[in-house]
Amino acid sequence: MTGVLGDIGALMDRHFRHLARTPTRILGVTLTPVTMVLVLGYMLNTSITVQGGNYLDYMMAGVGAQVTLACVGGIALGTAANLRNGLIDRFRSLPTARTAILVAHTLSDLVLAAVGIAIASLVGFLLGWRPHGGPLELAGGYGVLLALAYVLLWVGVLLGLTVRSPEALGALSGLVLVGGSFLSNAFVPLAGLPTWLRVVAEWSPISAVVTACRSLWGGPGAPAGSGFASTHPLVVAAVLLVVIAAITVPLTVRAFSAANAR
Repeated sequence: MTGVLGDIGALMDRHFRHLARTPTRILGVTLTPVTMVLVLGYMLNTSITVQGGNYLDYMMAGVGAQVTLACVGGIALGTAANLRNGLIDRFRSLPTARTAILVAHTLSDLVLAAVGIAIASLVGFLLGWRPHGGPLELAGGYGVLLALAYVLLWVGVLLGLTVRSPEALGALSGLVLVGGSFLSNAFVPLAGLPTWLRVVAEWSPISAVVTACRSLWGGPGAPAGSGFASTHPLVVAAVLLVVIAAITVPLTVRAFSAANAR
């Protein structure tokens, strides 16, 4: 175990050194969410009404979820690039556990996601967003967002290992970002959707996490409905994230082993 933790630490250090030379990765994660904060939270804040408060308070949890969705494309493209340039082959030649490589990669990008969420939150704070819960509730909301980010990062690694084509991954990452953001309650209430689509969106892991954040932070949209997913968002979010991780992590490890065997 000590050897595995040492491998993870060394690989994370390498990843951070590489990130320091390519700061545009941070821009890629934060550009869309910060733009959403500025456009929706500032320019359209008084034009969009939600029950129980202002729209800026409503949308900030959705912006945090959008940061986690933006990380999927970055880690997928990075994984595919590592396969093409032979970096994975060099890692394979080292006495390093294969799981350590994946864990280090996802944990490093989790730090990047945390930075993106912090920057988006700072912009929202400057525009007037204030969480209504206490310090523990505030930390709990960010903890739920980071749990979502970590699960989605494994999804991104799996996409990078299986798809590999930069063009296809670019299209998929855009689909994940837009579809995940708007097929949920991240930016708009679900009441106006058709019944079947409302049920799908209500049980989305993005909706569960966003509703959990709103419940912890207070403000409008907490809770956002009368169904089980809306009234018990923390339970639904925990179950959905565990199920997704239980499916995705073994598939990712298997795909990584298959890629190394080629």
